[in-house]
Amino acid sequence: MRSIWNGAISFGLVSIPIKLVNATENHSIHFRQIHLADGGRIRYRKVCELDEEEVSGGEIGKAYEDADGTMIPITDEDLAQLPLPTAKTIEIVAFVPADEIDPLQMDAAYYLSANGVPAAKPYTLLREALKRSNKVAVAKYALRGRERLGMLRVVDDVIAMHGLLWPDEIRAPEGVAPDSDVTVRDAELDLADALMDTLGEVDMDSLHDDYREAVEELIAAKASGEAVQPSESEDSGGGKVIDLIAALESSVRAAKKSRGEGEGEAEAEGKEDMADVHPIKKKTQQKSTPKSTGTKKSTASTAKKTTQKKTTTKSTSSASSSKGPSSSKGSSSATSAKKQTSSGSRSTTKKKTAAPRKRASA
Repeated sequence: MRSIWNGAISFGLVSIPIKLVNATENHSIHFRQIHLADGGRIRYRKVCELDEEEVSGGEIGKAYEDADGTMIPITDEDLAQLPLPTAKTIEIVAFVPADEIDPLQMDAAYYLSANGVPAAKPYTLLREALKRSNKVAVAKYALRGRERLGMLRVVDDVIAMHGLLWPDEIRAPEGVAPDSDVTVRDAELDLADALMDTLGEVDMDSLHDDYREAVEELIAAKASGEAVQPSESEDSGGGKVIDLIAALESSVRAAKKSRGEGEGEAEAEGKEDMADVHPIKKKTQQKSTPKSTGTKKSTASTAKKTTQKKTTTKSTSSASSSKGPSSSKGSSSATSAKKQTSSGSRSTTKKKTAAPRKRASA
């Protein structure tokens, strides 16, 4: 990689020669301006306001515009003569925990490469010291005509430097927060937590620029003369007042579906429902069926026995009823016979008793 700056890291009395290399690159697709009538390219040309002539790069310098509009020329030599200790040095001023650096201050990122064999030993010493301390180094350096603030940290086996904005370059967030007081319910927080858990972690290497890919496909299609079909834009629901609970629940379901978890969990929920409801019903039916059958059998046998008893009782009562009148008649005739016999014996006794009396009287 091509270096953009050569200098040294000042680590106390230790000086580490290094080269500064860009750690990031811009993959954005750049467009040119054209004349719509004929497709001719529109170019910017640097023209002097006084003589209205185009000026080349070698004839262009820099100047500071004063409040009254006066231009004060400043040359590179003027800047090089400034008493700036960080002109060619990354001067470490402190070591602090990484969480003390506000991410709002983060700017461009660079790799620091050891410049030459003698720089390998002190470079490795600083790298290992940063690793063991779990801290980052705060440094000052000069680049592109101005002094800057930086943060040094270890990435793999390399020392990386993040350009930092100066604290007074961070604007206070005044008037940004919602003006009205908003109450968030626990149920909404629970759903937000569920959505966070569902989204979970991500492999940063798997993330890519979908828009850039779509633009590349559009350019390739137009270059080959293919017709470009407009894609259907998804309605994000921006500007609509929605039910927050419903939106969170839908987001959780969508996140699970995108990760392939929705179907498995739906099946699991179905299995849980089956385990909780259906098997219990089946068991109840299996248990209740024998009982109901036995009950039916016992009821049937009881009804049968009752019917038999009723039949026996009826037969007995009918038999007794059929025999009852004759026996009663027989008993009444026997009683009358006995009465006649007793009356006959009584009359005979009276006659026998009366006869001797008559003889006696005779």
